[in-house]
Amino acid sequence: MPPTIVLVHGAFAESASWTGVAQRLHAAGLPVVAAANPLRGVAHDAAVVGDLVRTIDGPVVLVGHSYGGSVISNVAGDAGDITALVYVAAFAPEAGESCFELSLRFPGSTLGDAVRPIPHRDGSADLVIAHDRFHDQFCADLPATAAGLMAATQRPIAQAALEEQSGADPLWRRVPSSFLIGTEDRNIPAALLRSLAERADARRTVEIAGASHAVAVSHPAETADLILEAARVGAAA
Repeated sequence: MPPTIVLVHGAFAESASWTGVAQRLHAAGLPVVAAANPLRGVAHDAAVVGDLVRTIDGPVVLVGHSYGGSVISNVAGDAGDITALVYVAAFAPEAGESCFELSLRFPGSTLGDAVRPIPHRDGSADLVIAHDRFHDQFCADLPATAAGLMAATQRPIAQAALEEQSGADPLWRRVPSSFLIGTEDRNIPAALLRSLAERADARRTVEIAGASHAVAVSHPAETADLILEAARVGAAA
């Protein structure tokens, strides 16, 4: 049975951001689910994705973009037959680490200056990237028209989700991982992503020169190829 690929988007994106990747995975004969990540909190969102995985028969490859990497790292190991993890410009936190903390570990992120809060009456806040900053910040290697649409359809993330500490048992410690890195990522510095891949003892790390944080949108073929390779390796293992 071929593995089902579960694609988990991150902050300031939505499930349609995987369209180019999903098309290529479908063409290769693999079933695909682009999950709707709630973006409310690491533990909460991981439980939602874990519940989705429990409905899938057969092996599963989890793919996370950006904050979605924290989510797949916290999916319960017994949620299903998870054979591989793929981190696409994504966080792979250790226990107790948060996305916010990790983003400051290496210089280079300009996200803090680009986000705007949406305050709520209970004192909490969601975060979005300002529309006039979205192109340069998130997807500088895409045409302006595409960036404008992505800015308009971005999903806000709870500020608390980026500050929440990761759980005690990261899935990448037990499941083989691969990493895709854009060298011009302005959300998560490439230096940090390299360090996370090394720490996770990644089976494969691919860097794309000049690629932005939206590397799966600007380079869907390369992203799909890495996922397909991870699926094959996971199946063989």
